[in-house]
Amino acid sequence: MSEKKAIIIGAGLTGLTTAFYLSKAGWQVTLLERANRAGGSIMTHHEKGFIFESGPNTGIISHPDVAELLSNLRSEIEVEPLGESIRRRLVWKDCRWHALPHCLKDSLQTPLFKWNEKLKLLMGSIKNHQYIAEQFSTKHTQKTGFTVDPFIHAIYSGDFQGLFNKTSQIRPNKKEHGRPAHLHNDKHHHKTERQLFFIDGGLDNLVKAMVKTIGQENFRFMADDIKIYPAEKGYKVSFNHNDQTFTEETPAVISTVGAQEVASIFPFLNMNEKNLLSELTYINVVQVVAGFNKWRGIPLRAFGGLVPNTENRNILGILFPSSFLKGRAPEKGALLSIFLGGIHTPNLINESDETIKKLVMDELRCMLLIPDEEPDLFRIFRHHYAFPQYDQSSQSRLDTITALEKQFPGLILAGNMRDGVGMAHRIGQGATIARELGSLH
Repeated sequence: MSEKKAIIIGAGLTGLTTAFYLSKAGWQVTLLERANRAGGSIMTHHEKGFIFESGPNTGIISHPDVAELLSNLRSEIEVEPLGESIRRRLVWKDCRWHALPHCLKDSLQTPLFKWNEKLKLLMGSIKNHQYIAEQFSTKHTQKTGFTVDPFIHAIYSGDFQGLFNKTSQIRPNKKEHGRPAHLHNDKHHHKTERQLFFIDGGLDNLVKAMVKTIGQENFRFMADDIKIYPAEKGYKVSFNHNDQTFTEETPAVISTVGAQEVASIFPFLNMNEKNLLSELTYINVVQVVAGFNKWRGIPLRAFGGLVPNTENRNILGILFPSSFLKGRAPEKGALLSIFLGGIHTPNLINESDETIKKLVMDELRCMLLIPDEEPDLFRIFRHHYAFPQYDQSSQSRLDTITALEKQFPGLILAGNMRDGVGMAHRIGQGATIARELGSLH
């Protein structure tokens, strides 16, 4: 590949990370984004004295690429210090909250575990995470190895067992993705501390910093009807922008869109390839943000609370951002982020605002003992493609991606249809793509 030029489809975290590193390496990049802003699902809101996220609420430094990106942007953003309550996580069981055990001593004392399971823990025949998975899920246990905070992912998806991600789907490897072996060296794949991070002022500031570095002039927002075809010297890309149709040629195309959009963007693929790429189920999640200028419920000295499906409640869990982040709510107030739907009640996303509000407020009054009064802030967000569900069909999709990238040099099919679902996955994937393209140049 002689020309250092790439068109990136999608300005979410994968696209931004890829463009960030390519532009630093002297590449000419163009990002096509159908929305009017960058960031994808990342969006920070400032309303009525509250600061809240309507997409991902947290990031986790579980991969060196995350730490490297934050370091590169340190002049533009600040990582927000966390309160001590971040370490405490709750689980709802038998009509009350219990702290999730973090050590053997806690595991032996907690009412979350049965006495016979405590004996197994004491004897070392099972581990904490193994029993927790069995206790709160009907699925079989998976091996750990996640780069998404498991507690957070459980709340978002409603799938406690899904936290223990399949490492074959999360971590790129040479067999699955055909990546050069030198991209998977010790420099970029050593262990790092699994530490949550938050950006001062909200995650939008991370997006803004990346856009500034990449250059606003390299973005084409409100770009639709994107079509990509192989051309003599790479690819021909056509798209509509500001009521005009544009056509560009480029030696490299990086797609970061969801599986449901691939077929329309790449019309030259055959039907079998389109079906294999698109065969991915996404979890529907409803997020409700509730803010209180004066908190009158139980003390919120925790990161949040997880509600297992075995408890038959109407919510998946709650995060308490104002308990460990400064400025997210008025001084004596509280900010809650409540999640509903998930794998157990996916159709809840279609319910009316009134129905969702009643479900949420009934649960908050019961579980957090708040008075029968209206919150000062109440917002509902519906996420129709919140989490991809990797299953046995994933290997066929990964094999198809590998075959297509080999057949069409310069084409990269990325996004959350492979390599995991968390912010760390998106950053790591984007950095890997940039390294690969740089090595092929």
